[in-house]
Amino acid sequence: MARNLSQPEPWQRGRVLAALALLLGLLLLLHARIPNRIGNIGSLVENVLPWFGVFIPVLLAGALWRRSASAVVALLLPVVTWVSLFGGLLIDKSHAGGDLTVVSHNVDADNPDPAGTARDLAASGADLLALEEITAQAKPVYEKELAKAYRYHSVPGTVGLWSKLPLSDIRTVDIAQDAGPLGDSKPADVKLADSRALRATVATDHGPLAVYVAHLGSVRVNPGGGFWTASRDRNAEALAKAVAAERNKRVVLLGDMNGTTDDRALDGITSRLHSAQGAAGDGFGFSWPAKFPMVRIDQILTRGVEPRSSWVLPATGSDHRPVAARVSW
Repeated sequence: MARNLSQPEPWQRGRVLAALALLLGLLLLLHARIPNRIGNIGSLVENVLPWFGVFIPVLLAGALWRRSASAVVALLLPVVTWVSLFGGLLIDKSHAGGDLTVVSHNVDADNPDPAGTARDLAASGADLLALEEITAQAKPVYEKELAKAYRYHSVPGTVGLWSKLPLSDIRTVDIAQDAGPLGDSKPADVKLADSRALRATVATDHGPLAVYVAHLGSVRVNPGGGFWTASRDRNAEALAKAVAAERNKRVVLLGDMNGTTDDRALDGITSRLHSAQGAAGDGFGFSWPAKFPMVRIDQILTRGVEPRSSWVLPATGSDHRPVAARVSW
C-alpha cells in the first residue's frame, strides 16, 4: 500500500502542544526562579501553583486529538513535577487522637452575623480559637457569645485568642502593618485597629505552649501595578523574626497569612514552622474565598508538636472558611 506522504508522522505532529507542555513543566519545576522584580509575578504564580495542573488534561486532550506522540511524551514533565509537588496532598494523612484542637478563622470585618459565626466556632469544640479581623463593633459580640465555652481570652487589637486552658504572658507582636497603595477598602465604621498579632503562653498538661495569632497585610492584584504584596511581605518578615526568637520549643501559629505556604514571602516562617495541613490533612484545605475556596491562605503552623489531623470547617458569615487541626505531644 502506498504511504500517504501528506500526513506527518506522530512524532512530528503537535509541536506547539509539545512546546506548551514543556513550558508548563518548566514553570512548575522552576517556579522559585520566577523573578519578583516585575509585579511580584513569582509570588502570584506560587499562590495559585496547584491550579496549573488544570492545563495538563487540556494539553493531553489536544495531544490525543492531534495523535501527537511528541506532545504526550512532553507532558511527562509537568505530570511528574506536579505529582512530586502536590501528590502528597491528595492522600489522607490524618490520624486519630491528639491532645489539643485548634481553630483559626478570619471572621471578616464585614461579617453580617458575628453572633452566628461565634456560635458556629464554639460548636467546633476547639480548645484554642484564634480570630482575625475583629472590629471594635463586633468585639463585644464575640466576647459574649464565646464566654460560656471559653474561660480565658485576649483581644489586644484585631486578633484574639480564646482558650479553655489558662493563658499567660500575653503580648502584642509588632508586625508593622502599613496602608496599601489603594487605601483601606473597609468602610469607615469597620476600620481595623493597628495590632494584628499576639503571642500567648497556654498552660497544658504537657507543659507550656507558645501560641501566635497573626493577620498579615492584604495583597491585591492591580492591573496597573501587578501583585501588590509590600505590606504582607513586611509583616511576614517581622513575624518570622518573632518566631525565630521564640524560646519555647513548642509553638503553634494560627492566622490569616494572605499567602500560601508555597509563597516565597513566607519562607522565613515556613522554614521554622510546618504546615498542619501538609502534615496531617486530606486534600489542599483551601479556605478562601468561602463560597468557592481556591487557595489556602489561612494557616495552622507548628513546631515541637505533631499534627494528627487537619481540616476545613463549614462556611460562616465570613468570606474565609475556618481551618482546624488536632495536635499531639
